Amino acid sequence: MTYVKDLQRFLFGGGTSNARQFGMIFTLVAIILFFQIRTDGLLLTSGNLMALIQGYAYISILSIGMLMVIVAGHIDLSVGSVAAFTGIVVAKVMAEQDLPWPLGILLGLLVGAAIGAWQGFWVAYIGVPAFIVTLAGMLLFRGGNQYIGNADTIPVPEGFRQIGAGYLPEIGPNTGYNNPTLLLGLVICVAVVVRELRARRVRQQMEGATPAPLWIAGVRIAVLVALVVYVTLRYAGGRVGTSFPISGIILLALAVAYSFYTRNTAGGRYIYAVGGNSRAAELSGVKLRRVNFMVMMNMSVLAALAGMIYVARSSASGPQDGLSWELDAIAAVFIGGAAVSGGLGTISGAIVGGLVMAVLSNGLQLIGTGSDMVQIIKGLFLLAAVALDVYNKNQGRFSILGTLSRPFQRGSGSPDPAYEPPKAYTAK
Repeated sequence: MTYVKDLQRFLFGGGTSNARQFGMIFTLVAIILFFQIRTDGLLLTSGNLMALIQGYAYISILSIGMLMVIVAGHIDLSVGSVAAFTGIVVAKVMAEQDLPWPLGILLGLLVGAAIGAWQGFWVAYIGVPAFIVTLAGMLLFRGGNQYIGNADTIPVPEGFRQIGAGYLPEIGPNTGYNNPTLLLGLVICVAVVVRELRARRVRQQMEGATPAPLWIAGVRIAVLVALVVYVTLRYAGGRVGTSFPISGIILLALAVAYSFYTRNTAGGRYIYAVGGNSRAAELSGVKLRRVNFMVMMNMSVLAALAGMIYVARSSASGPQDGLSWELDAIAAVFIGGAAVSGGLGTISGAIVGGLVMAVLSNGLQLIGTGSDMVQIIKGLFLLAAVALDVYNKNQGRFSILGTLSRPFQRGSGSPDPAYEPPKAYTAK
């Protein structure tokens, strides 16, 4: 019994209420196992895993930006239209003006920043609710996409397609696997071990904190490393010329960067403070307008990037790009555990929510489910996630479900500091 209690305590951070934080991870695992069985192993084949990342990376990128918007207490309905508008502008300029594709990517990011500055101005400095501003933006930029593209598809150059349809290259000796993908997996494994050991050391240094038994840490590291190795071999062992997608590399880089920003910087904490209690945050010295402006602009930049990745994968920009993307991004964030009222949520939770949506959609398609039922099931998942968040909040419980794993938090037994604003920002 002692071993069982230790395992529960240090894997889940305490009692059953903390264990609920991992409910969405368990849900993701259950969905994967279910569809793996129903599809006779097709779900976790190398080819399908690559298609899964390439086909849904743009939604996860959107969910990163949407998480920050929702945490700050806003909503952005324009992201699909902004992505489509940026895609058509970049494709048209590259096609008609012979703009090199690296400059095309830079142009797209600048277009996204300009749109975000426009919408952020209305939200932060004029005081128009973000819901209204972005609803207007959804109509405005959807119309702009159709006007500029004239309802036509516009192809993009080969080099540009790499960001959406490319893979890590084949380099090094012939090992039967893609060597850069193996190296990427090794780096992640080392990061898992270092993070776990650092978390253990930090806990030992905390006054009154008891470090996890060494065997618990060993089990946790072994499970995570085994998972990383399995996924790495899946991606590295596909047919020659395929490996881990470039779009997945972009997603990983963004997830790491934004996780660091929200956890370890003052700017990231300000976002949580504003979402938790904007009045108290402003009285504590937080520049409320600047925070609101930056989260809106950041969202549009990520929407522009997502739009370019989608266009690159599709090899052309078209009038139907970006339809309902905002709904998928919002659903991913709420399924990943963000609070409806703002102030709570994690980047890792948003990524988990995006994975749940992606695996669910992909698995349903593999077993031949119609598009109507796919939408119904996704809607039920969203409703259930939000209902659980509201229920937990009413019960006085911690309502964040999404987190990738305990080793990626600051301490193995304490909540992430990003979840609660510093005391200076909290209303008395």
